[in-house]
Amino acid sequence: MDFYIHALISVMAPGPMIAMIGATLLGVLIGALPGLNPVMAIALLLPLTYSMDPLIALAMVAGIYNGSMYGGAIPAILLRIPGTPASIATTFDGFPMAERGEASKALKIACWSSAIGGIASAIALMTMGPLLARMTLSFGPAEYFWIAVFGMASVGVMVGSDAVKGIMAAVLGLLIGTMGIDNLSGQARFTFGQPWMLGGLDLVVVLVGLYALPPVLQLAEKCDLKGLSAAQLKLTKSRFEKGEVRGFIPTWLRASGIGIVVGILPGAGGNIAAFLSYNATKNASNEPESFGKGNPLGVAAAECGNNADNAASMIPAMSLGIPGNVVAALVLSALTIHGLQPGPQLFHQNPTLIGGFMMEMLITSVLIFALGGALATRVFAQFQRLPGVLLVPAILVLMCVGVYVINGRIVDVWIMLGAGLAGYFLEKVNVPLAPVILGMILGPLAEQSIRRALLISRGDASELFTRPLSATLALMTLLIIVWPALKAMRRGRFGNI
Repeated sequence: MDFYIHALISVMAPGPMIAMIGATLLGVLIGALPGLNPVMAIALLLPLTYSMDPLIALAMVAGIYNGSMYGGAIPAILLRIPGTPASIATTFDGFPMAERGEASKALKIACWSSAIGGIASAIALMTMGPLLARMTLSFGPAEYFWIAVFGMASVGVMVGSDAVKGIMAAVLGLLIGTMGIDNLSGQARFTFGQPWMLGGLDLVVVLVGLYALPPVLQLAEKCDLKGLSAAQLKLTKSRFEKGEVRGFIPTWLRASGIGIVVGILPGAGGNIAAFLSYNATKNASNEPESFGKGNPLGVAAAECGNNADNAASMIPAMSLGIPGNVVAALVLSALTIHGLQPGPQLFHQNPTLIGGFMMEMLITSVLIFALGGALATRVFAQFQRLPGVLLVPAILVLMCVGVYVINGRIVDVWIMLGAGLAGYFLEKVNVPLAPVILGMILGPLAEQSIRRALLISRGDASELFTRPLSATLALMTLLIIVWPALKAMRRGRFGNI
């Protein structure tokens, strides 16, 4: 308990509080603008955190993450355009509610549900994260090797519709992660004689390129010359009827549980949590035929489920070093920037900082109650009147400036642009980008761990399989890899994997 008391005192200081309030508002705005997303915003933010206090930097990450996940519901409800991938399920009942004049009510339900899901997720992180970290203190190099391989395999298989493409993307990230000086031997690898390659490709530079540039290029493709009219965004006030809120409680409890479980699974994501929560609520309803026609419970389930994924995805990231989703990978990058090594030791290296980040995830979820509803319905919805052609050059300038200030090298800008173009074409052929980043993060961990394990065992590779934890993790990795093949064989289409 003292751990969280000290953390709460730290985050209640003026700096972190201002950062949380400002970032939450910015996050809602980012989610409300179709074409922008939390991954893109946090990727742009990371280069600016080098000179910040770590607690303030993480406060901004938490605010943008939670705020944008709710903000995505605004265009989903008003325009049937998901502001984020996780808000796709919100369109099913949110837009029909808006069509019959209940847009404000739908937005209020989305706001409350997002906040409740985020609060439940933050509580799960605060309780389960330290417990899992204590369990993993007994891990050795062999276990860390299998954890890294399991993380890459699970994300490669579970993200996207094609397991082979996902694993290929993870291998690509693994190859990129080998560039630079080998930490154990001191040998230069894949540097092509370039001195600036000795440190390898900067993870943040590649992140900004892969995740920020493709959405900008897609926004440019649409060539949106004029935004929405004021008449399309006209909203009226609404109130809940007596006892109506009580009817949402079972849906919120169910969706929060589903979202937390999905968040812990590497590679799943808020969109899966939203769909599962929506379907579970529909199946539990006495009137399933009303879903898709403007049932408020559908909005509540989708928004609560996708926000309950937020902090829960940080549980494996902070405890094991395996990001539950792309934003968790960005948080790990932010921690690395400030000299912290993700994994079980993280809770012992700087408990105040990690506890503070957990509290920030909780507080920013609460802020959605206070800030999201009033501002979303009256202010942020109006930003959708901005034409896309104004957003594209502004975001490109921010990207180039942000990447340049990391190391003060123009070559980083070219790397970012190259990574962005690669990400754009990879998305065109349905190759997921998340495994590439996971390969860059977990690849060096896997390589160093297996080499340390072999040094300790004097070259005896059986040590990787004979320890109980290692054998269990190896079996889990094998099951993750062969599962798509087994599923395809059962459906009689093995050749189409």
